[in-house]
Order: sequence, then structure tokens, then C-alpha cells
Amino acid sequence: MFNLIRLACVLCLSLMPALALAQGANVAFGGLTQDTSLPVEVAADQLSVNQADGKATFSGNVLVTQGVLKLSAGEVLVEYTADRTGIDKLFASNGVTLVNETDAAESRDAVYTIAAGEVVMTGDVLLTQGGNTLSGQKLVINLKTGQGTMEGRVQTVFQPKKVEN
Repeated sequence: MFNLIRLACVLCLSLMPALALAQGANVAFGGLTQDTSLPVEVAADQLSVNQADGKATFSGNVLVTQGVLKLSAGEVLVEYTADRTGIDKLFASNGVTLVNETDAAESRDAVYTIAAGEVVMTGDVLLTQGGNTLSGQKLVINLKTGQGTMEGRVQTVFQPKKVEN
């Protein structure tokens, strides 16, 4: 599970001089090592399939689930593998939310490459971990390691842990 102390230490040490003005930061995404071989379930209001290019577009209240990982968006384009036996990539747009057991990230768009276990979120990204937030323009998450990088005018707000006297 997510180790808030580790995240705070990494961010504080690497960003101490200009915490609110940093250009990039390493983050943990729940410390979760997502099994990318789990089934991918998709639910939506509408489905449009293009047999010619092997793509399917889910639209309206789209919810993609893989294990404890949940991705919601206004629209998700599914790109299948060349042999059409599995999903290669998911292209989510129109407001994306990615949630696991402990963290949540929001952005305008996201691309999830299933085999690589990589999610790239772009456009006004906001990562919430407990009471802490981290924002930027691009968040790259490796779901196999649970690690990520936030780029593009990174800003953060830490909620200090209350010390009891």
C-alpha cells in the first residue's frame, strides 16, 4: 500500500528549494503493483465498432475496471492488438479519473498501454493521495512498479502530520 511518509520524504528532499515551482517530481501511485494480465472490463452508455481498423469506441459514462484499478471517462477508444485477440491501448478523453485503493488522479486525457502497464495522463493533472495533492501537466505511471513522474509546472500541497504533545 501507499507509503505517505516515503512520498513526503522524497518530495521534500528533491523539491525543498522550490517546492511549488518544480518542473518534475517522482511519485508513488499507491505502491500498488497492478497485474496487467487481469481482465479489462468496460461499461458505457454506447459502443461503436469499426471492424476495418480494429477499434471500438465506448462513450457516455465509461467505466474501465482492471482488478482494483478503475478508470472513468466521457469516451474511451479501445485499440486491439494486431491479431485482435486482446487490448493493446485505451485512449480515454473528455475528463479522466483513475482510482486505485488509496489514490486518485484526474486529467483531460489518458492513454493506458496494457502490456507495458503504463498510464500517461495529460492536461491539468491532479493527483490526490490522502490529504496531499500534486498537480502538473503530465503524469506517467508505471502500474507494474507503482511509481510515476509528474511533469510540467509541478505544484504540491502537503498536509503536515499532527504531532501530539
